Amino acid sequence: MNPGFPKRVLALLVALAMASVGCAHTQPPERKVYVISEDASGVGSNVERGTGGAGAEAYCSEMEKQCFKKCWRRKPKNDFIEKGSADHHEYCTEMCRKVFNDCVKELEERERQESQKKELHFPTVDAAINWIREHRTEVAVGTVVVVVGVIAAPYVVAIAAGGALVLAPL
Repeated sequence: MNPGFPKRVLALLVALAMASVGCAHTQPPERKVYVISEDASGVGSNVERGTGGAGAEAYCSEMEKQCFKKCWRRKPKNDFIEKGSADHHEYCTEMCRKVFNDCVKELEERERQESQKKELHFPTVDAAINWIREHRTEVAVGTVVVVVGVIAAPYVVAIAAGGALVLAPL
């Protein structure tokens, strides 16, 4: 009998035993809902509201008024327009309307960019839960929470049927 035969048979038996035990891949973590608080009152109460809507209109309207006052006090750059004339008024109105429109576009773009930043990253689920508990007025419902150590889909801050604040998988 070959002296290496028993070692080969033993290695083959060990390999078969390992293969029969099952797949060695780690199982994905359980997609679990974490209750952060039984009461969701005050959640998102300190979330900064955008400047869009009437806020943008009011701010940009004030910018337009200041532009017009400044323009009206000065002689127009165009030598053909007489200061204080109807043409001067039209010139300032058109120039400052452009300032207003640019202001509104800038604020809308800034608000759009801010609205895309509703994603929080944490090293563990416990860290995410603790942060949300401490900052409940700053977090908005619908905020995506990414936990680095978890392979499952990201979580989202939500309010459950009973009014509880929860961290639920997407």
